[in-house]
Amino acid sequence: MNIMLELRNLLFKVPTTEKSPEDTPQRTIIDNLTFTFESGQFYAITGPNGSGKTTIAKLIMGIHPATQGRIFFNGKDITTLPIHERAAAGIVYGFQHPARFKGMSFRDLLSIAADTDDENKLVDIIARVGVCAMNFLDKPVDSKLSGGEIKKMELATVIASQPQVAIYDEPDTGIDLWTIGPMVELLKREQKEHRTTTIVVSHNRAFLEAAETLLLVKDGRIAYVGDLDGAMPMLEDLSVCSFSDTCEGENDARCYR
Repeated sequence: MNIMLELRNLLFKVPTTEKSPEDTPQRTIIDNLTFTFESGQFYAITGPNGSGKTTIAKLIMGIHPATQGRIFFNGKDITTLPIHERAAAGIVYGFQHPARFKGMSFRDLLSIAADTDDENKLVDIIARVGVCAMNFLDKPVDSKLSGGEIKKMELATVIASQPQVAIYDEPDTGIDLWTIGPMVELLKREQKEHRTTTIVVSHNRAFLEAAETLLLVKDGRIAYVGDLDGAMPMLEDLSVCSFSDTCEGENDARCYR
């Protein structure tokens, strides 16, 4: 087993009030969690809302500092490493709601991620995410972009960074149903061709089916590790929906139940 990333006895707590004295009661979000991610594998993290699944991703990226426990990347302890150093080491994060930058074009953003302004290389990257139009590079990264466009831009910047570990938080947020299949195919292709350890946080069944290993998180702990078939009884008990808040009842085919 070639371990890429190891979470060891992670604990993450937050104050229950905005006050910050030492005796402020603490709420446990992640509770003594231990797991190892193997190199080049596809993982999905799912669970009910508030279970801690996105928090795990943010702890890996360094967006949240662990209260206790250790994080190891390629055998190196990165527990106290800041976000930019984790990114430089090869861990990249795709946000549920990608940032928009007034006055910056997609070309600018992609050039920073890829560390090159070679147009041929930039075009090759956007082609990998299914964009063929050259004028896409010069679109401003602002509020005028559709959800699908901004999501493709973020996917392209993640890919351009040539990550060893790529984390995607709810990558289907803000996109139409018909985009999900090609997105899953893209992430699987990048995983296979570039040996990228891929971690997707999602309720979406398409991502959970694509994963080689599924982690079901409940109350800040890993309640199940395996494939989707094995997780189905627990998912049904938790009433987890395959399209998050867009589920419209127990007869909706997008839901697990």
